[in-house]
Amino acid sequence: MLRPSTCPGLVPAPLRLSRSSGTFTLDERTAIRATPGAGPAAALLRTLLAPATGLPLPLAPDGRIVLVLEPGLTGLGAEGYGLTVSGETVLLRAAGVAGLRHGVQTLRQLLPVAVLGTEPVRGVRWSIPGIEITDVPRYAWRGAMLDVARHFQPVSFLRRFTDLLALHKLNVLHLHLTDDQGWRMPITAYPRLTEVAGIPYGGAYSRAELRDLVAYAADRGVTVVPEIEMPGHARAALAAYPHLGNFPGRPLKVWQGWGVCDTVLGVTDEVLDFCRAVLDEVMDVFPSLHVHVGGDECPTAEWHRSPAALRRVAEEGLDGPDALHGWFMEQIGSFLTGRGRRPLGWTETGRDLPDCFAALAWRDADHGLTAACRGQPVIMAPHRSTYLDYPQSPHPDEPPGQPGDAVDLQAVYATEPAPAHWEAAVAARVLGTQAQLWTEYVATAAHAEYLAFPRLCALADTSWSGGHDWPGFQARLHHHRTRLDALGVPSRPSAILRPERTTR
Repeated sequence: MLRPSTCPGLVPAPLRLSRSSGTFTLDERTAIRATPGAGPAAALLRTLLAPATGLPLPLAPDGRIVLVLEPGLTGLGAEGYGLTVSGETVLLRAAGVAGLRHGVQTLRQLLPVAVLGTEPVRGVRWSIPGIEITDVPRYAWRGAMLDVARHFQPVSFLRRFTDLLALHKLNVLHLHLTDDQGWRMPITAYPRLTEVAGIPYGGAYSRAELRDLVAYAADRGVTVVPEIEMPGHARAALAAYPHLGNFPGRPLKVWQGWGVCDTVLGVTDEVLDFCRAVLDEVMDVFPSLHVHVGGDECPTAEWHRSPAALRRVAEEGLDGPDALHGWFMEQIGSFLTGRGRRPLGWTETGRDLPDCFAALAWRDADHGLTAACRGQPVIMAPHRSTYLDYPQSPHPDEPPGQPGDAVDLQAVYATEPAPAHWEAAVAARVLGTQAQLWTEYVATAAHAEYLAFPRLCALADTSWSGGHDWPGFQARLHHHRTRLDALGVPSRPSAILRPERTTR
């Protein structure tokens, strides 16, 4: 049995791997046999391998690449898989389609690096080494957040980013669609959200584009989780509809600064109706169980001065205007749970979200522990190891980024969602972890990819494999870097278009 660190450059490392004799070679005669239910994985395999290999890989009852969906393989869980490669056959088995999809990504990594190209490659022997793998992820939530509110990115990049996530068995794309600086999803009931608030720093997506992205990601085993910020980080919405603020007669513009804007939503019934109408349309496009509604960095100064907010405090019997935050989140959380969804929010203390919420702990890992001890599902996202808007190193050639110390590759790899000293029942409430790519300083797709990789490789290894073999990870990454190169992922600051630092 080989240790994962000695496997052939696989990222993330599989749970168990052993090498065997023989090599399986794909050629014009190679076909796929898919048992009932395995068709989507077979289609994915053909889609991913065809561009570079030029091979048809048809479905056939005697195909030597065999994909088996076998629900009785309960030991593999929802996303695990077993892969056996010999000189005669490739056998991929899983209890669920998600596991088969992950196995397909492993097959891609086992083939020559040229298979990742988008054009036919001649003169390559498309061989897979004899191998046996049993693979099960450590955590169910392995994600990356992409902020398209600060700087818009076209849907073509979202698809490419999804492909990069899937290659690394990352299964959540958290799409940050609204903030003070922009609103990127059209809402039929409120057209000015994109007419006014979608203009700065880019544009907006159509509903059809977002639906297609959701389907594209699902075909690759990635769930798209939308985020609509409230009650803070809402200046773009208030620029479109000022009457939803705390001082309805005040005209506002989309904010063009970074940081925390002190303009927040009001707390009237009309504001709640707006939020519910928006979320209804969001849920119509995004079928994900989790719906993110922000919740953090919400200054309460306006509520202290707003007559309507003060009336709400009195009507609800709250301790004061600061308590409106919890009251507001409770209203939104109850609405989402009533629609069969799980509300998700950023926690700043571990105690600031209603019990119905899953909590994303970003300020400090201890806040995740606090939320888990309260019984809430938790996703660990501590900023000192998962925020990819910080530079990768202190080197002066690094492009502009979030002010502060660098978050280097080893820091990301050291992310520990549920430390060993936590009680088992508390640790069980940790869904997983994700990285965040905020885009205040990231105007181009190339810049985003440069910041994401290889740090997302480290997060993938930690969330899937456990992240306890830094030397082994470095050795595997040395080869995996050739895959990223083949995919055109920038590896040096000079390879990206460096936006000028914005000063406001």
